Amino acid sequence: MALARPDLRPDPSLSRAEMEALQRDIAAAATFADEHALDPAAVAVEEAASLADGLPPARTDAQERLGTDAGPNPAGSASGSTVPTVVGVDQAFLTDRDDGRPDAAVSAAVALRGGTVIEYASATTPLSIPYIPGLLAFREGEPILAALDALDADPDLLICDGSGRIHYREAGLATHVGVLRDTPSVGVAKSLLCGEPDESTAERPAGWRTPVRADDAVTTAEPGTVIGHAFQSRQYPNSKRVNPLYVSPGHRAGAETAVDLVEALCAGYKLPEPTRLADAYAERVKRDVD
Repeated sequence: MALARPDLRPDPSLSRAEMEALQRDIAAAATFADEHALDPAAVAVEEAASLADGLPPARTDAQERLGTDAGPNPAGSASGSTVPTVVGVDQAFLTDRDDGRPDAAVSAAVALRGGTVIEYASATTPLSIPYIPGLLAFREGEPILAALDALDADPDLLICDGSGRIHYREAGLATHVGVLRDTPSVGVAKSLLCGEPDESTAERPAGWRTPVRADDAVTTAEPGTVIGHAFQSRQYPNSKRVNPLYVSPGHRAGAETAVDLVEALCAGYKLPEPTRLADAYAERVKRDVD
């Protein structure tokens, strides 16, 4: 798929100042409001896949089974189906056998429609720079784009394992990839990069959420702007020790809708199903490559 903004590709050869300037351009190009026809109920996963016996097979008949030709397309699906296609992306890393440092990324993309896997795709690409907080897209963005290019399915929604608007310059991985492809995207992070939750996140029950607001670390937004949510996707009833997710819009989604979509995609596990499966698929591909 041709990129909507190839001029904004995450070039790892740039200086840090140039990377940060590019991220400010990404944030300026992003839309942090709903610009889609996605309904959380239309993407909801009712039952998570069991991984006890490996990954579920891709159902090549899923499009026909879900009624691609059954009248108009109320969801505005890029695939033409009446049910939106949600793609989760995640990565695993190959380490150099001499120094033990990651030197290549195994990027995985898993496409679901109606909670059913319809396609797996992956790409293995070299890593050219180390991890730098706030500049993740310059390390992992191109590998993720390679995995998305390997997909036949056209995503209606991207779920990324990383931040979107909850970022120092409102341009996390989900925002960068979403703007490049001009696809609605949401970032789902396991830790808080910046911003301040309205309430304490400790020991919250499943389904709880609170806004995350821009603080002084966010240089491109007015302090107090809602840039995402802390969301408790699951919890143990007798020992509330599962930490929340930090959900933020990447592109063409508002903060409230982003967390509604992620809640619909969680099916009893902490992670939303698309990225849970992408994580498992990346690890499987990594084993095969090793």
